[in-house]
Amino acid sequence: MVMQIIAKRMIAADTVKDFFIQHWETTQVVFSRGLFHYAELEGVGVMDENEKIAGLGTYKLSDHVCQIISLNSEHENQGVGSSLLYVMENIAKEKNCHTIKAITTNDNLQALKFFQKRGYVISEIVKNAVEESRKIKPEIPFYSFDGIPIRDEIILEKYL
Repeated sequence: MVMQIIAKRMIAADTVKDFFIQHWETTQVVFSRGLFHYAELEGVGVMDENEKIAGLGTYKLSDHVCQIISLNSEHENQGVGSSLLYVMENIAKEKNCHTIKAITTNDNLQALKFFQKRGYVISEIVKNAVEESRKIKPEIPFYSFDGIPIRDEIILEKYL
């Protein structure tokens, strides 16, 4: 697969919005760290040979920390997510961030594996965080596709 990595702002806004809704079922992401609207986030995208989004990562920079908000790929195990993560880590370094963080939920075993294989360590578990998030975004499911109760946030971080 031929890939081109570009800044999110270079991708048509409607295309980004559609991709975000496809993966998050809404234009907002809510964590214990806050509510984030896709249009307000910086990010990078991977475009395929047909100029379609193959992957998209969004982040927020604050106080020498880069917080990954979303990381989604259309093609798993083909380097799309790894490429996005690599670019976001380099952007964070260029912006003088000392740490990059990712948040996932207890049911997302694939994300836990992905980040830990790339040097991230679990730094915090926020018990029952998803219960609070559901007050803002009630469409968050109670169970994963695997039947795991979705309840806690797991924060992973990597020092840059």
